[in-house]
Amino acid sequence: MDLKYDISVVVPLFNEEESLPELYSWIKRVMDENNFSFEVVFIDDGSKDASWKVIEELHVQDSNAKGIKFQRNYGKSAALQKGFEAVLGKVVITMDADLQDSPDEIPELYRMIMDQDLDVVSGWKKKRYDPITKTIPTKLYNWAARRITGIHLHDFNCGLKAYKNAVVKSIEIYGDMHRYIPPLAKYAGFAKIGEKVVQHQSRKYGTTKFGLNRFVNGPLDLLSVAFIGKFAKKPMHLFGAIGMIMFIIGFGFSFYLIVDKVFIDQMGRLISSRTEFFIALVAMIMGVQFFLAGFVAELIGRNSSQRNIYLVEKTLDVD
Repeated sequence: MDLKYDISVVVPLFNEEESLPELYSWIKRVMDENNFSFEVVFIDDGSKDASWKVIEELHVQDSNAKGIKFQRNYGKSAALQKGFEAVLGKVVITMDADLQDSPDEIPELYRMIMDQDLDVVSGWKKKRYDPITKTIPTKLYNWAARRITGIHLHDFNCGLKAYKNAVVKSIEIYGDMHRYIPPLAKYAGFAKIGEKVVQHQSRKYGTTKFGLNRFVNGPLDLLSVAFIGKFAKKPMHLFGAIGMIMFIIGFGFSFYLIVDKVFIDQMGRLISSRTEFFIALVAMIMGVQFFLAGFVAELIGRNSSQRNIYLVEKTLDVD
């Protein structure tokens, strides 16, 4: 692939018309001051305001401002995935459109990727200006993510991150997996992951897109990431192991019941009336179910090649 730019900036957005001109002006100033060749790819995730009109106007003023407009709202992960597919920069930087991420961080993020040969650099908003209803869940998620993934980052969900181009072309994000791109990169073989303290600014325009569904989706996505990283290629290793444990438990209780009936309690209760019998039965049934789940997952994994499809309504100078 011919990489035409030093830096590609991917900006997913939803109803951010007020902030876009200021954000692009800020990015362009930083790029010009550091003599970077660049592109900024705005991903309009089905905005209902005038965000796309603003992007069109920015593109007319400067061809480095590019855009992709979704037909409807698919979510941040879909927006990032589509942006990653389009970028042509050696270093890819993601940031939110609400001006809470500072473009002044871009030069140092670029240098950390290029000079330190890191695959991923994740921002760390050490001092945050978010409400406590957002900061406390974030701390819990980050603690759990560190324990499960083995990646020692303080802020997995920070929107300001930098990647080598090869990283974003090698991973696929969907659902709400944008929170866990560093683990996905690690599982794809890009293990050189760094961190940088970045400035966090209070929201200047609009309202937060934070919702209560994050309390449910965050932990479930983390479990999905952990499963994908360890068992995506061989799901039978997980389901088969659990099934084997259940079989051992079931056969253990069955063996105990048979020995007890034959040698100890020959004239006692019927085996089918004892609690141990039902434990053995349930354990063996569950063992069969886990084995079948493993086989089905193996078949799906070997035969599925269909990627997620996101309907794009319009583009601006994006291949």
